[in-house]
Amino acid sequence: MSAASVPNDPTYEVDLAVIGSGGAAMAAAIEARRRGASAVLVERSTLGGTCVNRGCVPSKALLAAAGARHAALANPFRGVPTSAGEVDLAAVVEQKDELVGWLRQAKYVDVATAWGFEILSGTARFRDGEVLEVDGRPLRARGYVVATGAQPHVGGIVGLEQVDYLTSTTAMELRALPASLVVIGGGYVGMEQAQLFAHLGSRVTVVGRLAPHTEPELADVMRRVFAEDGITVVDERAVAATASDVGVVVTTASGIRVEGARVLVATGRRPDTTALNLSAAGVETDDRGFVVIDEHQRTSNPRVFAAGDVAGTPQYVYVAAASGHVAAANALDPDAKRSVDYTGMPAVMFTRPQVASAGLSEQEALAAGYSCDCRVLELADVPRALVNHDTRGAVKLVADADTGRVLGVHAAADGAGEVMLAATYAIKAGMTVNDLADTWAPYLTMAESLRLVAGLFRNELPTSCCA
Repeated sequence: MSAASVPNDPTYEVDLAVIGSGGAAMAAAIEARRRGASAVLVERSTLGGTCVNRGCVPSKALLAAAGARHAALANPFRGVPTSAGEVDLAAVVEQKDELVGWLRQAKYVDVATAWGFEILSGTARFRDGEVLEVDGRPLRARGYVVATGAQPHVGGIVGLEQVDYLTSTTAMELRALPASLVVIGGGYVGMEQAQLFAHLGSRVTVVGRLAPHTEPELADVMRRVFAEDGITVVDERAVAATASDVGVVVTTASGIRVEGARVLVATGRRPDTTALNLSAAGVETDDRGFVVIDEHQRTSNPRVFAAGDVAGTPQYVYVAAASGHVAAANALDPDAKRSVDYTGMPAVMFTRPQVASAGLSEQEALAAGYSCDCRVLELADVPRALVNHDTRGAVKLVADADTGRVLGVHAAADGAGEVMLAATYAIKAGMTVNDLADTWAPYLTMAESLRLVAGLFRNELPTSCCA
């Protein structure tokens, strides 16, 4: 749609009004401006949404700091002595905050200025299906995109509201390192936070199933890694929390009691859409509060679209951005009918080693009706891991047994996330395991593991370095 094709209708003050200012919202506004349409973002809290303020950026910055300390303490190279002292957590958090502040300005404020869209500060609320209010003032738009994200969900644990619990958000604001920490939840947020504090020097216990959505071979790797890191894992569901002389006692379903100075709850994320008055706009939500959308990001109100975490899509900022572009395109051009293509979608958990994936898991492939064939390559057979003196991990390739087409790649390895870009390309391009085995791979890189694991479909005999 060109600038000339956007109708100039005085009934509307703006072509696209976007609620939120995170990755999905910014992508929606940029898409509108690309199409010559006007756009405005409405943000009631801190500009930038989850990723830059409370999610990806701060957590990975702190994980990098903790990883540097742990690498010094776990140095495998004889003759190169390293050491690490106590952590000044306040200084680490201050450095993290400086980075967050710089990125908020450079990637949000400056980007909005460059593209020419306004960011309004205020609380958005639908008056009805046609009009949005911002702090009570009407804002009429041709189309709307709800992109308000999600936040840590806390619930189902008796007594939790009576203790001073942490979430992934508040934990990253601590100025003093807790002597001990109980993490409730063994998903990617719980695992990252558990290892973050363990590597900084806290005594950590995880209550919950570790890596529940990870391939079982890789979950086994991470159980061994956590044991080596001194992290205790209680593979049970937490049901209660009470205050104690030490801090907090968490009780599991079977009655096991785990005590720590602090407790961090990482049991998932859900949106808070109550302030939006979505029912007045005729926008449906599911029983967990996520906005219900179709394949084009459209809600039950044809003028209102939703993008990012609030719509229950996979909670990654690149998915939010992709869905924001699609939502805006469809809101401005009813004939566009764009949708997000999730083929080969990558994911990374930034533990040490990283756990990463692209495409389908073995169970997902079977559920989709494929006749599945898989191979697992231990990192002890990857030259890069050998020279790093760190062979903890494995790479798993999921293929269609009938055609050999690569369906999914999963890895627990140093730099596993970097490997997934090549894996995504292979899946999107429809490459077979033979294609992958015959594709150039630079020697002494972790990405070479893709070629090596693909070669296992031909034979599982050992190979020479590059043979």
